[in-house]
Amino acid sequence: MQSLTNSPQKVITKTIWMLSMVSLFTDMASEMLYPVMPLFLKHIGYTAIFIGVLEGVTEAVAGLSKSYFGKLSDLSGKRLPFVRLGYSLSAVSKPMLAFFFYPWWIFLSRSIDRVGKGIRTGARDALLSEECTKENKGRVFGFHRSWDTFGSVLGPAIALVYLYFNPDNYTTLFLIAFLPGLAAIIATLLIKEKKKAPVIKIDGKKASAHIFAFVGYWKESTASYKKLVTGLLLFALFNSSDVFLLLKMKESGFPDASIIGVYIFYNLVFAILAYPIGILADKLGLKKIFIAGLFMFCLVYLGFAFTNNLFIFIFLFFLYGVYAAATEGISKAWISNIVGARETATAIGTYSGFQSIAALIASSLCGLLWFNFGATITFLITACATFIAIIYLSFYKRTAISIS
Repeated sequence: MQSLTNSPQKVITKTIWMLSMVSLFTDMASEMLYPVMPLFLKHIGYTAIFIGVLEGVTEAVAGLSKSYFGKLSDLSGKRLPFVRLGYSLSAVSKPMLAFFFYPWWIFLSRSIDRVGKGIRTGARDALLSEECTKENKGRVFGFHRSWDTFGSVLGPAIALVYLYFNPDNYTTLFLIAFLPGLAAIIATLLIKEKKKAPVIKIDGKKASAHIFAFVGYWKESTASYKKLVTGLLLFALFNSSDVFLLLKMKESGFPDASIIGVYIFYNLVFAILAYPIGILADKLGLKKIFIAGLFMFCLVYLGFAFTNNLFIFIFLFFLYGVYAAATEGISKAWISNIVGARETATAIGTYSGFQSIAALIASSLCGLLWFNFGATITFLITACATFIAIIYLSFYKRTAISIS
């Protein structure tokens, strides 16, 4: 590992490259459908409340599984089996939506996709963490997020072209999305990992994992971890699905092509900036960059509360891309830097477990607020709550071990 620090050109290893390509293909498949989902669900008659609950419940399913399978990965000393199974399930879930439109079937398909994400996330992030040092984690996680998000550019672009020639014909698109998912499965077979001994006992007791592993780890974790994750979850409680940003544009009267086009632009900004912002975070401190990202988020939601102008939407999605680049990979790098190497998957999985429960609350609450009070109140409440999270995380530096 020392060579990674002394040889900058070797920071991005083959394993990091391959994991990034796997994520690219998977996100290409997922994001081919993500901006289409609210349009599709609206098209077949579902309300904002249903969409909010759907996104919230499926994210909660993913979160609970992230904690459990992250713990299993740490105990087994293995990462790849979880990575391969997780990406395989996500790939299989895509064509399911082509066959039935029943609510329970849509929930099942989305849940399988999210369980796949839950199985792979902790193990994948731990594998990334094992390939770098504390001094370059922002760069490595930023590099991975950059390629992951580039898939979020290609996927919607394919969907945009398809819907241009086949307006409102969503079924075939669900089948097309299986192809990049299959490419991701094949790419996982090219990854190798170093063998590690499994954990048999912890404090003299037989080591085991259970579905509520995140609760157990939370009790045993350090004060530094608890304080950091508390701040991250405070934000997550009001950070609803991006679907609602797209719905605001839809309600403002813009066609599907414009909505998907702006979403592609957002992901392109995210993909381009994630790596350089990761490098900047290594130099300036992960906390500073993360908090700056939350400020961008505040500005975006304040803007969405009051505008119906396409050009302002485009500018706000640019800021939203900056926010995502400054937070998504950075948060995991931040967490991995304050926990032990043999508990990285569990620590990230625990955070993700609580985060996904928060996502269930956030998306469901957003749907209810939207239905009863409209978009403006919904976005204003989110912006105000985020500002409170910013204040909390600003004081975290004074009350816990600093990693900046």
